[in-house]
Amino acid sequence: MSAEARLREQLCTLAKSLFDRGLTHGSTGNISARTEDGGLLVSPTGTSFGRLDPGRLARFDAAGQHIDGDRPTKEMPLHTAFYDTRGTAGAVVHLHSCHSVALSLLPGVDEDNFLPAYTPYGIMQVGRVKLLPFFVPGDPAMGQAVRGLAGKRSAVMLANHGPVVAGKDVEAACNAIEELEATARLALMTRGMGAEPLTGGQVRAVVNTFDVEWDT
Repeated sequence: MSAEARLREQLCTLAKSLFDRGLTHGSTGNISARTEDGGLLVSPTGTSFGRLDPGRLARFDAAGQHIDGDRPTKEMPLHTAFYDTRGTAGAVVHLHSCHSVALSLLPGVDEDNFLPAYTPYGIMQVGRVKLLPFFVPGDPAMGQAVRGLAGKRSAVMLANHGPVVAGKDVEAACNAIEELEATARLALMTRGMGAEPLTGGQVRAVVNTFDVEWDT
């Protein structure tokens, strides 16, 4: 099996895992991964994470031209914004996960640091998450907003919509977006209960120990 064939299978397997566990639903969400030749594999528009076909993924060449497969997700501007601004990005995942969306609806959320620092793993895997305003789905302005961050964040939360995460590869991106959703769920479960996040010193210890992008 070629490297691209393995990547196609992996992308669909991980997407189905996210779907089967309720992290996205219906035909929501989209996922992409960088190929060895610098191109992209992208989930088609209007498809379900639970039923992606490896042979029908949209295929882009290194110049960004759609050369094979079904028509890609309408959120391509989001994906290309991360690839163009973060040299380490090997995959991008966007979900409509319930708890992170719910948290984005509530007052008092820190737009520059969307997730509270409740566990070291949210810090280690996701870093600081930027809350972006609402955009109509498919609006190229979403990609422009990500470009405006100049590659300084690996994850953003689209208000009233869902999280988007870039990772070094598709497995890392999926792990990170799961951690984002789990932290949002924890924040909702403990909201109004006086939960105590990690102290500034504890956060700094995690950041320094695991070389986390944090101060950008």
